[in-house]
Amino acid sequence: MTKPLYTIEDICTATGGRVTDLDPATPINSISIDSRDLGPDALFVAIRGDRFDGHDFVDAALANGAVAALVSRGEGPRRIVVGDALEGLRNIARAARERSRATIVGVTGSVGKTTTKEAIRVVFEAAGATHASIKSFNNHWGVPLMLSRLPREAQFGVFEMGMNHADEIRPLSRLVRPHIAVITTIAPAHLENLGSLDAIARAKAEIFAGLEPGGTAVLNADHPQLPVLLDEANAAGVRSIVTYGEARGADWQIIEMQTEADRSIAMVEHRGVRHELALSVPGRHMVANATAALAVSFLAGVEPAVALRALASFGAQAGRGQRSILGPQGNPLFLIDESYNANTASMNAALDVFAAQAAPNGRKIIILGDMRELGPQSPALHAGLKPAVVASGAERVYLVGQEMAALAEALGPGPVAAHTQTAAEMAEIVLNDLAYGDAVMIKGSNGVGLTTIVEQIRQKFTNN
Repeated sequence: MTKPLYTIEDICTATGGRVTDLDPATPINSISIDSRDLGPDALFVAIRGDRFDGHDFVDAALANGAVAALVSRGEGPRRIVVGDALEGLRNIARAARERSRATIVGVTGSVGKTTTKEAIRVVFEAAGATHASIKSFNNHWGVPLMLSRLPREAQFGVFEMGMNHADEIRPLSRLVRPHIAVITTIAPAHLENLGSLDAIARAKAEIFAGLEPGGTAVLNADHPQLPVLLDEANAAGVRSIVTYGEARGADWQIIEMQTEADRSIAMVEHRGVRHELALSVPGRHMVANATAALAVSFLAGVEPAVALRALASFGAQAGRGQRSILGPQGNPLFLIDESYNANTASMNAALDVFAAQAAPNGRKIIILGDMRELGPQSPALHAGLKPAVVASGAERVYLVGQEMAALAEALGPGPVAAHTQTAAEMAEIVLNDLAYGDAVMIKGSNGVGLTTIVEQIRQKFTNN
């Protein structure tokens, strides 16, 4: 008989909580912080968020089927009372990590961390029982939530870690305690808070603080901050370092690459052995992400042939390059959804991919939103997108947000069909202009809200 994820007794032992009206043997098989999204035999954890306090939803969670609630205030039945609910969640996560015998991987970086995490997940799932972070649950509550859900029988675990400021990844990594720590790349994201690319690199390198003794750092070699990461790794006592990328001398070197509109093929060399990597997604950045997964899988004991077969079916996720063909087969609208996030590296990569994309029977159109948190360099970095926009072959360019004014000025009135301050304003304009046969790519920082435009395009051109 399969053991439950936890029992009430396990939760009380991990958190020091107290409860009087529940059988200690009562099973808990899921952990949630959302009263509307409860798994089987759920424990609802009432954390205080930026906009909501989970304690306001305890009764709703219990009514919706939660077995119990972990709370730091309030009286009532089926409540496990602790000093602080978020710290209680962290303590459950620590207990999950302590009992686990899985190979644990932590992933961070300025660009590509979610896609790389997903590529590693796909490979691990081909080799054994795997648990991975969902969506982008990578912050101070997302990481402990994902770790608390780690099944005791998992063979592999993959956890994403994000940050906006220094000293945010360090406690996350110490919680996860990865055997393998991946840093995808360093790019000008969060410049407003950190000031320089070297400072961003040092903040990402905090992942080394939690690396298990004898663990390995896996580093993208294709950016100028690699020496900073190597110095930080050495200072943290990391003795095993593996590099990947197109850079000469990388341990997993991408030596040949062909990218087309809907696929990528590359040759990756490791220790004199060449591996043919075939992906059903386009882009040099996707090849780099998949190569990271190949390197990680090798360290975890997965045969390269198993990893390569798994990666052949790997696809882009919603908001991160997901491609959709909408409408009639003979004259569809082609949609590339890059709406989840953006910085200069990911924006240039997406525009490079779009350059190879032909419109089925119409125009090439791009909708670009602000790149957030770039600080004083923001105008120059937005204007600096001009060459990639021109090279993309886009016939109409739609811009959203205040920061995009710099790109609008750089491009001039010809290519820019419209510039609005909000996604809501842009949605009506774009929906009236798009037609079957067009190819459209949408990319911007998540806070701009371009996902709403993606959803409206899907609705209109799927249903018509």
